[in-house]
Amino acid sequence: MAQTEKKGGLLRKSSASKKPLKEKVVLMYDEIFTTEDPSKCNPRFWEELFLMKVNLEYLEGKLEALDGEELMKIKDNINCLFQHCIQALGEEHPIRVVNALQTLCALIRGVHQKNKSTSGFDIINMLVGFDKAELCMKNLMESLDSLLCAEGSESLKSLCLKLLLCLVTVTDNISQNTILEYVMINSIFEAILQILSSPLSRREHGYDAVVLLALLVNYRKYESVNPYIVKLSIVDDEATLNGMGLVIAQALSEYNRQYKDKEEEHQTGFFSALTNMVGSMFIADADEKISVQTNEAILLALYEAVHLNRNFITVLAQSHPEMGLMTAPTSPVPTTPVTPLGTTPPSSDVISSVELPLDADVQTSNLLITFLKYSSIVMQDTKDEHRLHSGKLCLIILTCIAEDQYANAFLHDDNMNFRVNLHRMPMRHRKKAADKNLPCRPLVCAVLDLMVEFIVTHMMKEFPMDLYVRCIQIVHKLLCYQKKCRVRLHYTWRELWSALINLLKFLMSNETVLLAKHNIFTLALMVVNLFNMFITYGDTFLPTPSSYDELYYEIIRMHQNFDNLYSMVLRLSTNAGQWKEPASKVTHALVNIRAIINHFNPKIESYAAVNHISQLSEDQVLEVVRSNYDTLTLKLQDGLDQYERYSEQHKEAAFFKELVRSISINVRKNLAFNTLSQELLLKEFSTIS
Repeated sequence: MAQTEKKGGLLRKSSASKKPLKEKVVLMYDEIFTTEDPSKCNPRFWEELFLMKVNLEYLEGKLEALDGEELMKIKDNINCLFQHCIQALGEEHPIRVVNALQTLCALIRGVHQKNKSTSGFDIINMLVGFDKAELCMKNLMESLDSLLCAEGSESLKSLCLKLLLCLVTVTDNISQNTILEYVMINSIFEAILQILSSPLSRREHGYDAVVLLALLVNYRKYESVNPYIVKLSIVDDEATLNGMGLVIAQALSEYNRQYKDKEEEHQTGFFSALTNMVGSMFIADADEKISVQTNEAILLALYEAVHLNRNFITVLAQSHPEMGLMTAPTSPVPTTPVTPLGTTPPSSDVISSVELPLDADVQTSNLLITFLKYSSIVMQDTKDEHRLHSGKLCLIILTCIAEDQYANAFLHDDNMNFRVNLHRMPMRHRKKAADKNLPCRPLVCAVLDLMVEFIVTHMMKEFPMDLYVRCIQIVHKLLCYQKKCRVRLHYTWRELWSALINLLKFLMSNETVLLAKHNIFTLALMVVNLFNMFITYGDTFLPTPSSYDELYYEIIRMHQNFDNLYSMVLRLSTNAGQWKEPASKVTHALVNIRAIINHFNPKIESYAAVNHISQLSEDQVLEVVRSNYDTLTLKLQDGLDQYERYSEQHKEAAFFKELVRSISINVRKNLAFNTLSQELLLKEFSTIS
């Protein structure tokens, strides 16, 4: 018997038969694409249609092939198809429901594709008709809500979420998607929360639910009252918030694991051998090739949760096993096409791993640690646009955390110590830190480490000024909390001071190049004021008196950099140029640093002369410092412990608009390729009773 081949909705025998045969469903689609009512000749047309396996490719292709005028001619049939799809969602037979959901996906995508080139018709009118739009969309949303909340098939729930994601992302700019008005009026917020609060549903659908929620929250968020923003901001159910946190943690953990795997491949493979041959100077180039696609969608969900919901802050510190170290279940997992991370959810085995019982030998982690590790990876390379956006969003999230009183309380809690292995950029002048030597410390130490790491590793021609400003602001906000609550943090403050001084040195060395693009005095002022904060209030939050002495030692040791900075800002503040005002602010801010240098340097020189020492040791300099504090006069500077709180709408609206646009395109692209496959669905519903 000759084998049958299928292509583009056509069936043909592989023998000499010349005329291809069309599938029945394709013939039925062709009837819809005429001006006649297809149910005239066949009263059971719509009933039969939803028993046929959907041919997404053919249906979408048919819609795309028509121009706007041709599509308007068959508008009544399109409306009829849309309405019958909605009716079929209430059917008992799951096959009909599956086919109706898939047909809706094809219809929505196909009609929106036409709208890109033709503005001669309205999307809502084309799909449902103005007169029936409100009722139809209400019925659609109610049906989807019922399917998502029901005890029934997980595959149906998955398809409902895919349809909703399809609905939300058909336009690049989701705020221009008028269909979403009906999703605002007929909320599915509670259905999303129900998925997140149930371990089984969360495992299967958590990722899609969280991404969907993040996108819905961003619909016209600055222009009107978005009910999803209002509802998300007041959620206080612990199980729901923890469920959301787990989904986010799992997706970020999966990214971290993939990166680590690629890093290990590099170290054991060709690059490792080549590095040994040509020397360590090659390390940076080799490691630049380690790239795993970033996951902005899940990061946006984390941001919205942290920014909008005060109760979510507690979730950041909820302990769970280190996900990357957990043993995955041995049950087989269905194979799916491999796509880049950031477009698809982590596999079900990764998601289920966190539900396993705790192992005493496994390192305890939490969402904040997972997020800090993720940040340390994506913030390494800001040359790539996606990583730059991801890095910026990471810093915005950390800004929100650094401003929160409760978050600061657990960040600085001495009873909550963790070993956080941040990724560090390979650099020629430093050795790679051994993971095993990491101490257990309060979480704020890891945040400060991350900020120091960023400061040290991004002094380059394409200077990421915006990220540096955010970085310094985060450090400042943490210091304000420490000063206010008199928290004496045992941290290697010298590393921070050294990084800040080197940053000032970089700004001065590249003054001409940087001033052509940036106002470097804003950043310089922030750095100088961090030192002023330590000088003025350091005795209230530095761990020991000797730490305060070491601060003075570093300022004196690196005095040449502060002298050079003063010369530069003095020169520009006395000229009548555009930098006169910002440079003069730095001049005034340097008053106490200069007082320290001018007070102690002569004392140190005198001590060296009296004792006939050509070069003083650190201990000798510290001795001079300690014995001459009483004659030092400093000016009290106001406002050092004050800061402007983060505001999204006034400063970040453009960034989030572009970010959400990028996420929408990414989610839509992924839906178009592999997530609407029917094979598993039809296998599940292979019999119709």
